Amino acid sequence: MIIPITITEKAEAEIKNIMANKNIPADYHLRVGVKGGGCGGMSYALGFDKPRAEDQQFEILGIPVLIEKRHFMFLMGMQIDFFEGDEARGFTFINPEIPKRHDL
Repeated sequence: MIIPITITEKAEAEIKNIMANKNIPADYHLRVGVKGGGCGGMSYALGFDKPRAEDQQFEILGIPVLIEKRHFMFLMGMQIDFFEGDEARGFTFINPEIPKRHDL
C-alpha cells in the first residue's frame, strides 16, 4: 500500500506527545484531511478521530493515521512538519515540489 504522506521527526515527537498527554482516547487515530478549495485554495486539517468506513488507515512511525479515501489524491506526497518559533508554533503542511513542464 502506498503511504501518501510523510511526518518529520519534529512532527512525530509533537504528535506522540499530544497522544500521550492530552487525554486522546486509545481508539482514536490521527486524521489528516483537506478542507475548502475555493478562492483561498486548499487548506489542510489535522486532528484525532475514530476510524470510519470511508477511511484508509496507515501506520506511520508508530502513529495510526486516517485519511478519507476522497482526500487521498490531494495529500499525495505531502509532508507534515512542526514549527516552533518565537511568535508561533504549530503543524505545517509542505507540498512536494511540482516539476515544471517545458513545452518544446
